[in-house]
Amino acid sequence: MTGTVQEDIDLLRGAMDGPVIGPADADYDGARTVMNAAVSRRPDLIARCLSATDVSAAIKFARERRLEVSVRGGAHSTAGHGVCDDGLMIDLSQIRHVSVDPQNARVRVGGGARLADMDATTQAHGLAVPAGVVSNTGVGGLTLGGGMGWLTRKHGLTVDNLLSAEVVTADGEIRRAAPEEHADLFWAIRGGGGNFGVVTAFEFQAHKVGPLVQFGIFFWSLDRGAEVLRLVQDVVDSLPREVTTIIFGFSAPPAPFVPAEYHFQPGYALFLVGFGSAEEHAAVAEQIRGTLPPLFEFVTPMPYVALQQLLDEAGTWGLFEYEKGIQISRVSDEAIEVITTHLAQRTSPISNLVLYPLTGAYTEVGDDATSFGGGRSPRIDVVINAVATNPETLAADRAWVRSFWSALQPYAISVGGYVNEMTEYEEDRVKASYGPVKYDRLARIKAVYDPENMFHRNANIKPATIPT
Repeated sequence: MTGTVQEDIDLLRGAMDGPVIGPADADYDGARTVMNAAVSRRPDLIARCLSATDVSAAIKFARERRLEVSVRGGAHSTAGHGVCDDGLMIDLSQIRHVSVDPQNARVRVGGGARLADMDATTQAHGLAVPAGVVSNTGVGGLTLGGGMGWLTRKHGLTVDNLLSAEVVTADGEIRRAAPEEHADLFWAIRGGGGNFGVVTAFEFQAHKVGPLVQFGIFFWSLDRGAEVLRLVQDVVDSLPREVTTIIFGFSAPPAPFVPAEYHFQPGYALFLVGFGSAEEHAAVAEQIRGTLPPLFEFVTPMPYVALQQLLDEAGTWGLFEYEKGIQISRVSDEAIEVITTHLAQRTSPISNLVLYPLTGAYTEVGDDATSFGGGRSPRIDVVINAVATNPETLAADRAWVRSFWSALQPYAISVGGYVNEMTEYEEDRVKASYGPVKYDRLARIKAVYDPENMFHRNANIKPATIPT
């Protein structure tokens, strides 16, 4: 930090209602910590904002001094780009308000809220916003990249349910982005990530969900992988709209619903969630167990909030993590061979594989309706996660993830994948994710709202050069 910035800290404190935290402050280390223990960066200043006005003041302060800027929402990103070395970190963690208009099923959510905040408040009114599957995920980062989870088949991506947003752009202006106001910005933030400003509030369309949903888990040993994946292909193609699946390659947790003899056993699990009738869910469960009897199963009604928290241990703070994602059109025999071979080669017992079948409502939105970096044809999103308790094991499984991902490339729909599943934002992958036409459109919008690329700590879209 330059001497000038050090001398001007009091100016920023005077311009903000929220605190400004520096390295000498007692809460500095806690404020700069993110979920991924592999990330440890030290900003010069942390602006803990309480409002869009605070964010505006922080942006203007950084712009005048040409500081590096990062934006921390839920701090759940594996890349950890919410915190920077040197420069200024804009911390949204205190902007966590959630309010519901139950009559119109609309929800307003602060830019620093987590899914747990949104889920608890919406479920008090029997509503839910389609979002992710780990409740400590930040609403902001998830939404800006796309947002997929249990409700995607029924109600689409999170961005498909975004009605408007309050955005503080690189000039410090507070803007409303909606179909009728700054429509270009509204299109860009629905998939274009944090490239266009700091979103301090989201307005979503919510849907009637719960309070109880139907849940089932079916688990098979590692050597049944090919049969499980073929079953998945058959089941997904015929699922009722109200039923969704996510498939995991992992070690069975020591959870109460897992028989003790299967604790920590590696294998494949199919999670089956029903948002319709119990009978409809039961019919699919019977089809699964009748086709390929599992080692164990657990089927029960479950509160929607509990479903959203079910995988939280997979996103525990303090673990070392690395991930890569890829999208394939189907689990072909060739892709099955790659998956079953590589899953068995992980080093850490908590590293895992996730397959999200994307069908139903996901496919009913036009490719160009949002800036989401992925086509809308039916597909399976594959996420390969290295998760370890120490750096040495992470290094081994980072290599495993890269090898696994490379081996799946011949079966990929595109080399880009989903931007929320990138730990490293390689420029060619970011461009490939959006495709040349959509990327060019995003670059032109970037040039309007962030011409100097202040917000570049993300799946970065460089501003286009616009002729004068």
